[in-house]
Parts: sequence; C-alpha cells; structure tokens
Amino acid sequence: MARVETTSSRPYHLVIFGASGFTGQFVVEEVARTASEGPKGNLKWAVAGRSKQKLEKVLEQAAGVLGKPELQTEVDVILADVGEPDSLAAMCKKAVIVLNCVGPYRFFGEAVVRACVENGAHHIDISGEPQFLEGMQLNYNSQAAETGVFVIGSCGFDSIPADMGVIYTRDQFRGTLTALESFLTISTGPEGGGLHEGTWQSAIYGLADRPNLKSLRRKFNWKPLPIVGSKLRHRGALFHSNEIQQYAIPFMGSDPAVVKRTQRFLAEEHQDTPVQYGAYAGVGGIGSVIKLMFAGMMFWLLVKCACGRNLLLKYPEFFSFGIFTKAGPTRKQMEGSSFQLSFYGEGYTDGQDPAQGKPNAKIRTRVQGPEAGYVATPIAMVQAALTILNEPAAMPKKGGVYTPGAAFAKTTLINRLNKHGIQFSVV
Repeated sequence: MARVETTSSRPYHLVIFGASGFTGQFVVEEVARTASEGPKGNLKWAVAGRSKQKLEKVLEQAAGVLGKPELQTEVDVILADVGEPDSLAAMCKKAVIVLNCVGPYRFFGEAVVRACVENGAHHIDISGEPQFLEGMQLNYNSQAAETGVFVIGSCGFDSIPADMGVIYTRDQFRGTLTALESFLTISTGPEGGGLHEGTWQSAIYGLADRPNLKSLRRKFNWKPLPIVGSKLRHRGALFHSNEIQQYAIPFMGSDPAVVKRTQRFLAEEHQDTPVQYGAYAGVGGIGSVIKLMFAGMMFWLLVKCACGRNLLLKYPEFFSFGIFTKAGPTRKQMEGSSFQLSFYGEGYTDGQDPAQGKPNAKIRTRVQGPEAGYVATPIAMVQAALTILNEPAAMPKKGGVYTPGAAFAKTTLINRLNKHGIQFSVV
C-alpha cells in the first residue's frame, strides 16, 4: 500500500512546485480551498519554486481571493529549482506528494520525476505532452515500482475528464463496452476566453518533435490491443458532427494516447476488455472552420523549422487568432467559460457474446465542468492528490508510472470530482 503519512522528516502532505507560475497560482488557491478534505480533516502543505518573493506574493494573492489571511503565515515556502538537483531532492524528501506545475514538461519535467522517485515522493503533473508522459513510463516505471512511488501524469483537463470519462462510461454500461467516441465543446461568456502561452509552447514543441514520439513508442514493444466488437472507424480531418451539431476535428491533445495506455494497463493487469476510443473537438460553424484552416496551415508550415517556431513563440496571439496570449485569460473570462465532453459508446448487453455478431446496445454519457485550463485543471489535480492521501488501499498495489485511469479506476475520484463541479452523468 502506498505511503501517505507525514512524519517529522516528511512534514507535508502536498508541496506545490511551480506555485508562482500561471497555472500554479490557481492550484495554490484550490489546495487552500480544499484543505479540510485532507487526512483527518487536516492537510499540511507548502509552496515551492525559485523565487521566495514570488511565492509569498502568490500566497498573499490567494489569501485575498479566498479571504484566508492565515495563508501568509501558515503555509511554508520552499526554494527549489529544476536546474539544481540538490534543491529538488531536499524538496521531495519533505513531501508525501509533489504537485508539479512547471512546464513545458519536456524541458523541465524529468528532473522533478527523478527527484521524486529517488526520494520517495509521489508525483502528480498536469502534462498534455505524450512524449514526456510516455518517456517517463519507459525510463522510470521500474524504479518507481521498486521505491513504491506513484508517478501519475496528465491529471488536469488533459486527461482526467477523458480518461475517467471512459472508465465511468464502462462502469455505467450494462454489459461489455467495446467502443467509445468523445466530442469536446468549449463555451465562453461575453468576455471571451483564452489560454496562457505555456500551452501554446507545449503544442509547438510537441508537433515539431512528432517523429521522435514514434521512435519512443517502438521501444515499448507493445503488441496491438485486441479489437472486440466492430472496429471503430476513424473520422476525417474535418467533418460535420451530428452528435454536437457543428464541425469537428480530431482532438489534437494527449487524451487518445492516455486513454489507450489506460486500456492497455487494464487489459494486461486486470484482463478487462479494452475499449476502442476516438476523440474529437467541435470547432463551430463555417466561419470558424475557415479561420482554423488558415491558422492550421500557418502553424504546420512554421513549426517545421527553427525560425518558424521562433515566430510562433514570439507572437502567440497573432498566430492563434487571440486564443493564446502571454497574459493568459482574466478571472472574468474564466468565470464565463465551461467545457462539455460528450461520450457516445456501444457494446454488448450482459449475456451477449462479444465474439458473435454486432454490438447490440448503446450508451451516452457526459463530463462537464468549469473553464478547462485554470479552473477544472486545478480541481482535477488536487482531487487526484487527495484521493491518494485518503484512499491508499484503493490505489494500485505497487508503485509505477500510471495514467489517471490506471491509478484511480478503483477509487472514488469520480465522486470527488462530482462534488467539486466536474460532473459525470448518463444522458
């Protein structure tokens, strides 16, 4: 069973690393908001990063937003830098779980994972970068298993709604679920919406490095997962979706890769029937499609060379039609934004042999919640951490590098998310 108790030498349940970053500041607020949900109603936590001044400013800001002046005196500050391994080791020795908010993870993530594995701290991140996530599995899974450490990636909007949404749909289906498609739609209020440039940077480097992801995956020597039931057909690069009544494209994030890794784990470790999965995102009407095609072509051409990537990095607002900005969205924009992930599945009812005939039953479920990047992501990350702390017996029996679905399939994470505004339901 995972070690989750604090000790005199490991005094903090949680340490938020990168707490003064754009996403980190909202994770700080979410931890402060939910501290009473810690073990025995008491969560011991600290913030960590390079600058004492910036970390103290984040605590001051959180104290003001939440009306909790005690945050400025009761929450400890730890100085740690990804470029200084000794500082990371010292930080990890003090934490039961490190919430790692420092991205892009392809540049800054591995040093933190290594420090956690070597010093006995569980690691949770909010990466949407498949190369980082799968590289950590390849390089640290065995060592994490030996030290009893959980390294759980993509615990934000990428990819808890999708991965746990598949688990939820499977559990609600009366029989054997064999195939599932999801359709993401984002809504914004009168103030509009947007994302911080950090996500833009991760997308640029991820697409530029796609060939290396293929060579990384070959090192696993994975066998193809068995297909049960009708083979799920892949839709086109752009199509009109009857499900969400707008044009849609394949979802470009980490969700499909994360879900596939979860399904592989569940099939190999628990002999569950693997669920085929396709992920799509709505882009709106014809005007949005034209904008998307223009931006997509520009992005694709520029991302292939260093000078083009530099342009994309320098002018995120221009090349993304204002979606990504250096300042990130305002709190007002976040308040008016929300997401909805609609799942459409099929399979075989109880007593029906999946090897015989076509699927004979369908299911529709939904995961919906507040603004995806900086409201839902902190909620998901913090609830994942609280699940480890409160339900160690329901976690996998040994440490390792896990996806959310693999780590939390037997826990009450979905119920916890339901109570905090990320809601799972059968439609």
